[in-house]
Amino acid sequence: MAEGGGEGQTTGAQFATSDVFISYASQDAAHADAIVAALEGQGLKCWIAPRDVTPGEFYAGSIVHAIDAAKATVLILSQNSAASPHVVREVERAASKRHPVISLRIDKAPLPADLEYFLNTSQWLDASGGEPARVMPKLVAAVRFAIDKPSIPEPAIAGTPVRASNAAGDGWSPRRKAIVAGSVVIVAIAGFAGYRSWQLTHQATALATATAPTSIPAAPAMPDKSVAVLPFVDMSEKKDQEYFADGMAEELLDVLVKIPSLKVIGRTSSFQFKGHNEDLRIIGSKLGATYVVEGSVRKTDARIRVTAQLIDTRSGAHLWADSYDRDFGDVLALQDQIATGIARALQVAVGADETRTMQPLRSPEAYTLYLRGRSAYDRGTAGTREGQSDFEQALALDPNFLRAAEWLALAYAADVTDSYVPSDIGWQHVREAADNALRIDANSAIAHTLLGMMHGLYEYDWAAAETELTRALASDSRVPIAQAYTAGLAFYLRHRDQAMRLIDASLSTDPLSSDAWEGRAGLLAATGDIEGAEMAYRKSLELSPAWTELHLYVGQMLMLRGMLEAALEETQLAKPYDGRDIGLAMIYHALGRKEASDAALSRLTREYRGLWPQNIAQVYAYRGESEQAFEWFEKAYAARKAGLPALVRDDPTVERLRTDPRYKALLRKMNLPE
Repeated sequence: MAEGGGEGQTTGAQFATSDVFISYASQDAAHADAIVAALEGQGLKCWIAPRDVTPGEFYAGSIVHAIDAAKATVLILSQNSAASPHVVREVERAASKRHPVISLRIDKAPLPADLEYFLNTSQWLDASGGEPARVMPKLVAAVRFAIDKPSIPEPAIAGTPVRASNAAGDGWSPRRKAIVAGSVVIVAIAGFAGYRSWQLTHQATALATATAPTSIPAAPAMPDKSVAVLPFVDMSEKKDQEYFADGMAEELLDVLVKIPSLKVIGRTSSFQFKGHNEDLRIIGSKLGATYVVEGSVRKTDARIRVTAQLIDTRSGAHLWADSYDRDFGDVLALQDQIATGIARALQVAVGADETRTMQPLRSPEAYTLYLRGRSAYDRGTAGTREGQSDFEQALALDPNFLRAAEWLALAYAADVTDSYVPSDIGWQHVREAADNALRIDANSAIAHTLLGMMHGLYEYDWAAAETELTRALASDSRVPIAQAYTAGLAFYLRHRDQAMRLIDASLSTDPLSSDAWEGRAGLLAATGDIEGAEMAYRKSLELSPAWTELHLYVGQMLMLRGMLEAALEETQLAKPYDGRDIGLAMIYHALGRKEASDAALSRLTREYRGLWPQNIAQVYAYRGESEQAFEWFEKAYAARKAGLPALVRDDPTVERLRTDPRYKALLRKMNLPE
């Protein structure tokens, strides 16, 4: 707030629906206004004084209520705010409510002790070198992450899966299912057990610029017939059509990927540049794209205006541009028209074959629900249930809407691999949704892959899983998400060369996908290339520094390389809900620090016994305590935990168990070769 005036009165303070409380000194009002504009431009409602204060009620009381009601606080940290007792009280209040505080430092003023006390665990962004506008995208991403980040689940009864909360603030990361496995090998299945396009939350993280290590694919080349579709800009007056702008870009991407001779860069990578104003030549170089499509949407009442242009990233030349004004009900035909225009321009420029038309849709309302569902799904587990509801409603309006059917199946798969629903219920939902997708299109690669997952991870019917993998690969699977999913299934079926080719194909078209790099790291670890796996995990972490579970994986690679102190330091950077105690319990054991290892294992067992029984078993196995290890493996088997087969079969941390007759018996129960 602007400092001063604490004894005044206000009425109608608008704190009830705010996402963010802005704490600042009055001298920094210009910076505060800029931050509010950036956050609210991305759909994050702010409470800021004096804008949201009207005369009539006590000023201080309104401030307190606004802080309490907001999901996070953004502090403009400067010499002025450091000297303000009002700012200190606001930060203290936010800290007392355990609300995240994101600090934006705008000068080099030293931090006073009272603020340091309350900010020692907060997130920091530094704009003290000038031009705070440059860090605004990172601030937006940090706020979204702070709002969505998980709370630690309540302890569960042994053997009982932890269920998801229905509250929107549930917040578990969409990649947490990869952490549930907690193993250095099982992350290889991140392609299907952890792959989501949730980069919208983290799109402002640093982009990769370093030279790739020799064990990782080099930076993408720029073939002549390559194109990226950048996120469209929401130009609507209310800035409430971001989901539609994102959907427009993705629909064009889905159409262009059907051009057989064209390499289309994946959504995860191209959406990394959302909110950036980088030179298109730089963007093209980072993505390996010779051409980019960019555009904007503006929706007013029942009318929609879309502009789009095709640009050569080598020369900056505009090869094609057009704008369209339509009734919103014509939006589906409009997308096809734009895609056809781009395809014809590409045909003239590079000789690319023209695309096939889009799948006809009957209902603009169904399409809107589908886009809302995708937007909700991208928020992570907090939005999975909302996404399921949107996809179901879309299918009720248009039962032949293939993409809605596929994404409903993906959302159900996220639930079950996250352990938020019991396996028997969750996989049945996946089966029904995948079968419906195949009713619409018998060649749906995603549906075949999900059925393969179900056959393998739930039924332990690996022959049926192999059949579905074959069908998936025979389908049109050039879309990166399909490549990543099939890579995960191929890994489970021990087709490791094939899995690596699929992951590399995914990275070829989606080079900035943190998930794909993580999946590649898991495959390298499974084949014994621990150093290469470490580098790939670091690449994933470079792309997504907010995903602290990656520190856990890097730490496990260091542990396996015998670099124990470095492994401990790295693992301590992970959050408790990212499985930190899994790594700590093993590393402390390797260091001979039994008491610390016991304490970490005790916390893990107490807080996550229902969610990660296989990882509790993993720790016991690494410590050489076979009785307890097999006891917990049996719990994981009973719950049909998705990561169990790869953990038992491939992970080096369970090496000590492999001479025990019970180990072979466990493999036989999962129909795995001895």
